[in-house]
Amino acid sequence: MKKSLIALSLTLIAGLLYSTPTYAAGSTLTMSLNQTPGRSEPIVTLFGQIKPARSNVPVTVQVFLKGKWQDTRFSTKSAKVGTWRVVAVATALDAKMKYRAKARVSGKVLYSTAREIVIKPTPEMIDGSPLVVHSNGPGGRIHGSDVSRWQHPNDEPIDFVKKYKAGLRFVMIKASDSRDDSDALALKYVIMDRSAAQAAGIYTGFYHYAYMPDTKDPEKIKSDAAAQAQKVLWRLAALGGYTEMDLPYALDLENNCVLYDKTGCVKYASKQAVTLWAKTFLAIVKEKTGRTPILYSYPAFLENAMIRDEELAQYPLWLAQYGIDPADPIAQPGLKPGGCYVHSWTSINCSSQWIIWQYTSCGIAPKYGVPGNRLDLNVFRGTQDDFLALATGTWTPAPGDFMPKNETSTISITSVRASSTDKNAIVKVEVFRPTGLPVVTGTVRFYPNATNRPENLLDQRVDRSTSGAWTLTIKGLPAGTWPGHIGFVDATGTHAKIRTPIEFVITQGPTPTPSPTPTKTPEKPKPAFDSCAKQIKN
Repeated sequence: MKKSLIALSLTLIAGLLYSTPTYAAGSTLTMSLNQTPGRSEPIVTLFGQIKPARSNVPVTVQVFLKGKWQDTRFSTKSAKVGTWRVVAVATALDAKMKYRAKARVSGKVLYSTAREIVIKPTPEMIDGSPLVVHSNGPGGRIHGSDVSRWQHPNDEPIDFVKKYKAGLRFVMIKASDSRDDSDALALKYVIMDRSAAQAAGIYTGFYHYAYMPDTKDPEKIKSDAAAQAQKVLWRLAALGGYTEMDLPYALDLENNCVLYDKTGCVKYASKQAVTLWAKTFLAIVKEKTGRTPILYSYPAFLENAMIRDEELAQYPLWLAQYGIDPADPIAQPGLKPGGCYVHSWTSINCSSQWIIWQYTSCGIAPKYGVPGNRLDLNVFRGTQDDFLALATGTWTPAPGDFMPKNETSTISITSVRASSTDKNAIVKVEVFRPTGLPVVTGTVRFYPNATNRPENLLDQRVDRSTSGAWTLTIKGLPAGTWPGHIGFVDATGTHAKIRTPIEFVITQGPTPTPSPTPTKTPEKPKPAFDSCAKQIKN
């Protein structure tokens, strides 16, 4: 075939991710490209990022032709985090071409490093399908993994091309979290991983790690679930909605602790509360996106922390159970010695109706292009058609679906308990959106008047009760009158900062008697524990 300019028919996918933009000198432009396997036509994905992040910057693909760089007609705009992406259909085969990206930032023209690619013919599709997902995992099942920040030590990237060549066809990516700090890290890495995975031919799904609210009130439980579902919808909108290579969002529900101290968990949510929360969350995500979300958990949690519920059983189950080899076609999770786990997905023959099985947390990470030593591995239960059915139904966000910026908020102090120096001061605070719903992100803090003591010298602890409600504990305050403010701050910039005045009096309490320092007994070294000893090491 004559080696000429590859004719490209493009679908432009402009990401709609959010972050606080940064403007600084020394901007750079990156570009990666890959021929995506598993398609009836040669698909080429070009993607990269402007650093520091700039949004709405036009990015043009250039081709090296006839001894010089030339603009193609293919361009897009950067997302709010600086990412850009173009998906193209190549109509020339065995043509070796060189591409780069070009962008103009603050009057300066940026170029990415040039990349070469040779377009290869695609294999004949099975059953006339335009897509193919190989069932080349253990037991003849579709093989996948799940990743989060732990698969990016020192910010190292995952080699998804190697992952594809090793046989993996889907990856579930942590995309959100109930906690703001963990949520910010999830956003960072889902941006890195989604485009690279899809460009390599790997389907991507997402999951939200959930924490339960500390309340028994059914209405507050549902309100908290709705707030967390809103965070997921904002995140999905930031990703541009679902594409044809996205699996549904999953709820990672494996923790029912609602209160911790230095020793660990000291209070758990009831089975009724966990079940109500999950049903509310899943129903909202399903209604809004038009796709049925997935629930991830492990058998003992489903049995001991939740009640059986027919409505809950309508959602696909992603089940984690290790030490069982999926290479055995009749092996399956959901069973225990001498019986079965009884939960919403338990069938009449004692097996679990799972759709994805996380069968190990000890996969050989380097084998799949993942930095580090360990990797969670999964298999899909069903045929290629069953798998592709999960990826049907697209959702394109409307302007109102995106996370707001600096949205006004109102703050209310619901109770104050402050007495003497031998007791902690405890303040309960609630913060609301203009709609009357609780805020989704942010935290609270006590800001004393500067004449008393600088705020950063106070020992403060914040416990989240539900979304938009916190218990603030202030320790070790000296006797005296303490005027100041309770302030709400949101590091994500979603909700506006707000403060409300407060004043309380601390009286002098009894002076505690010092306790004698106990003599420490030398600890015997504990034997090394190998958490992978009984796991499958594929």
